[in-house]
Amino acid sequence: MESFSLILAIVVVTALAFDFTNGFHDTANAMATTISTGALKPKVAVAMSAVLNLVGAFLSVEVANTISKGLVDEAGIRPEVIFAALVGAILWNLLTWLVGLPSSSSHALMGGLIGATVASAGFGAVHGDVLVTKVLIPAIAAPLVAGLAAMFATRLTYRMGRRSAGSKASEKGYRAGQIASAGLVSLAHGTNDAQKTMGIITLALVAGGTLAPDSDPPMWVIVSAGIAIALGTYLGGWRIIRTMGKGLTDLQPQQGFVAQTSAATVILASSHLGFSLSTTHSVSGSVMGAGLGRKGGVVRWSTATRMFVAWGLTLPAAALAAAVAEWVCGFGSWGTALVAVFLIASSAAIWKISRREVVDHTNVNDTAGPEDTDKEQSGVVTAAMAAVATPPAGPVAEDLSATIPAPVDPAVPPARTAV
Repeated sequence: MESFSLILAIVVVTALAFDFTNGFHDTANAMATTISTGALKPKVAVAMSAVLNLVGAFLSVEVANTISKGLVDEAGIRPEVIFAALVGAILWNLLTWLVGLPSSSSHALMGGLIGATVASAGFGAVHGDVLVTKVLIPAIAAPLVAGLAAMFATRLTYRMGRRSAGSKASEKGYRAGQIASAGLVSLAHGTNDAQKTMGIITLALVAGGTLAPDSDPPMWVIVSAGIAIALGTYLGGWRIIRTMGKGLTDLQPQQGFVAQTSAATVILASSHLGFSLSTTHSVSGSVMGAGLGRKGGVVRWSTATRMFVAWGLTLPAAALAAAVAEWVCGFGSWGTALVAVFLIASSAAIWKISRREVVDHTNVNDTAGPEDTDKEQSGVVTAAMAAVATPPAGPVAEDLSATIPAPVDPAVPPARTAV
């Protein structure tokens, strides 16, 4: 019983650690556009987002029930399985944070839970209908719906505000609206994402016999999950904020307001229906839609493509890592201890690597990134091609020929230079 209590405590602590990574991994969803447009200072933005994340955690438990009661069969789940699921999700969160890609923490958790469950109890323990209707379909629909809504709303906004475009009053109004909409996204993020950790802890308590099956999350679970995600949010996932705010597109206050409002609407509606929605997918889709909605606006498809690849890899990658972790945990207590040590060591190594190029609130709005590297590389290539290119015919060629010395005839002595 003592060893069981210990593993249950380890699972709860690991779940809160995942919630913490979820917070700083997804801060960009709420505040990237607000920071990039200058509507709020970076530290003020993440502080406001942290408070509203905490408040949002208390608004609903529908998503938590989807995870704790619907996705997998509670009867075949052991605390070690949940621990392995969390290991896969945390590792994927940290890796994508390191490279600045806004992938889905929600899908990392779903993938981890599915992979560990399959490794432990087989495919029959996963409820495929719930996976399709409440995870996979929303994963595809959310960015499309949010993106289309943001694109059309942006066009409508610019059309309605043509006369007041460029005025200080208009800019000030849109910035205020952007702050309000960013707060709404933060509230929605707490309502949706904090509940995922509540659901996973509740599932662990049911698996350990502490709670009866089909129980709602206890109050201490709700409070601890809300605090963990709020602390992570305040820390600020500056690498992903830079990608979301500057890497995908350049947003004006009007676009930022529309993008945040569209995303918040989709997230809150999904939370009400119990869909385990990715806030990252929703916000990324709305940001791209807002970028395309402005005349002359662009989306940096190189960054978007890398992001789409990360989205596609999230579920299988987290599932594979969790399945391996569950296999090692199956060897007993020493296997679980080995997985825990590996998780701690890997997290420390990723953090140390991130210190080589620090991104924080002081440089989060710098535009240096993959796109700038591409430009620099193209400039080098252009210069190299110009250096080896054949001089053009015509007057320019004649001017160039004047600077090229004539060939030397060895039979003619060189002219003497007058002194």
